[in-house]
Amino acid sequence: MVYVAGIDIGSAFSKAVVIAKSEIISYHIIPSGGNYKLTAEEVAGEALTKANLSFEDIDYTVATGYGASNVSFSNQVVTDISCQGRGIFYLFPSARTVIDIGGQFTKVFKVDERGRVTAFLLSEKCAAGSGRFLQVIARVLQIDLEDIGELSLKSQSRVDFNTGCAVFAESEAISRIAEGASKEDILAGLHRTLAAKIQTMVERLGIEPDCALVGGGAKDIGLVKSIREGLGRSLLVPEEPQIVAALGAALLAEEKAASIEVCH
Repeated sequence: MVYVAGIDIGSAFSKAVVIAKSEIISYHIIPSGGNYKLTAEEVAGEALTKANLSFEDIDYTVATGYGASNVSFSNQVVTDISCQGRGIFYLFPSARTVIDIGGQFTKVFKVDERGRVTAFLLSEKCAAGSGRFLQVIARVLQIDLEDIGELSLKSQSRVDFNTGCAVFAESEAISRIAEGASKEDILAGLHRTLAAKIQTMVERLGIEPDCALVGGGAKDIGLVKSIREGLGRSLLVPEEPQIVAALGAALLAEEKAASIEVCH
C-alpha cells in the first residue's frame, strides 16, 4: 500500500491529511502557533497516529501554505492555490468558483474542468477581509469563535456597520454594546459586512457555477448564510472545509509517488 501525506501550514491553523488509493485515511488540525517546524511535526504525527502509521510508512509528502518551507520532512513544496484547486476538484468536480476564507486572507479563484486554477483574487491586508475579523470581534464580545455562527442566527434586528475596516468595526462594536445592542444583532451585522466584501471580490472575478466555500470561515454557519444571501445562490461546503489545501497536497503527493514508481 502506498501512503502519502499533505501538510498545510497556515497562518492560523495547520492541517495534515493522509491518503491511500485516493481515499482519506486520516486528518488532523491544530493552531499553527509560533514554531512552524514543530507544528508541522505535531500535526503530521497526530494524523499518522490516527491512521496507525509512522513517518517511515509515508512514501511522499507535499507541503503547502504560509509556513510550508518549515516542513523539514516534506519531499516537495507546492503553492496553496494549486493545492486548493486540486482538493476542491476532488470534493466537488462541478465547482468552478471557490471562496476560501482563511485566517489572514480571503481568496476567490476559478478552476477549470480538470481542477486547475485559471484566475484568482486575494483580499487586501486589512483583517476585515478574512477570518481574523471574526477572531477580533469574538474577543470584544467575549464569546468563543465557534459559537459565533449559531449566535448570529438568533438575531432579531441586525446592526448595520458603517465601516468595512476591522479596527473601526471593533470600536463600533464596543459602542453598539454600550448602546444596548445584543451580541446576536452585532454578529449578524458583522457577518453582513464581511459577506459584502467577499461578494465584491466574487463579482470582480466573475462568478461561474457551481460555487464552493472553504477555509475556516466556512465553519461559521452565520457567515455562510450571509454570503449565500448576498450572492443569491447556493454554496457547496465540504464536511471539513479547513483541510482542502492539505487534501490537494496529498493528492499531488500521490501522483508524484505513482510517477516515481513508474520510473523505477
